[in-house]
Amino acid sequence: MKAIILAAGVGKRLGKETGNSPKSLLKFDEISLLERHFQLLRCFKIEEIIIVVGYQSKMIKDEITRLNLNNWVKTIDNPHYTQGSVISLWCAKEILEGGNDLLLMDADVLYDPHILERLINTKHPNCFLLDRDFEAGVEPVKLCVKDGLLVEFRKEINPELNYDFWGESVGFFRFSGKGAKILAERADFYAKNNLENEPYEDVIRDLLLENPDNFGYEDITGYSWIEIDFPEDIIKAKKNILPKLK
Repeated sequence: MKAIILAAGVGKRLGKETGNSPKSLLKFDEISLLERHFQLLRCFKIEEIIIVVGYQSKMIKDEITRLNLNNWVKTIDNPHYTQGSVISLWCAKEILEGGNDLLLMDADVLYDPHILERLINTKHPNCFLLDRDFEAGVEPVKLCVKDGLLVEFRKEINPELNYDFWGESVGFFRFSGKGAKILAERADFYAKNNLENEPYEDVIRDLLLENPDNFGYEDITGYSWIEIDFPEDIIKAKKNILPKLK
């Protein structure tokens, strides 16, 4: 199994908190988010990591070199990183088409290792992670479940949608080799049809709504995690999440 980490974004909403560094290099207890990914993925014997880089890409590449991981971690440059994250997904098209089972991960998440363990060991070839304990609002990317099947995946949910319960997506996904190839085809369609400013989640949503039976989910409610998007997320991560991970 391989892992693709999306780490090309600028992280404008964090303002000066990053010191002009990529979000993935934010440190918690003197360990960057990126290094934490590496530590955990190595524990789970992931054979190769591919990072899609863009903003301040040299800093990420230097971090990989500092950790002496160049033989295990590869980078793909996204020169259009100011556009939608779907372009980062499209830049990894060759990896998606390789026929391997894959993890697709956002770089800016601090999380309990059990979350990654659940995703790697799931029985679902194509799998989402769902957390029912979240604060509803515009920002969380939501997953809706009806009769055991995922029926929606987006930030704004149609109030007329019929579903049993919902949760927040962690931003980590698992795809079978076949599922990853289909994902590559759809990302290619987006990139070539003036949809380059869309988030990569829309590509996954298309595939889910077309064939919901092809996807499953793991409910990771109760495990600690946070996506780092705003300055207050850094405070929450240090105060509420990091102590639980220790």
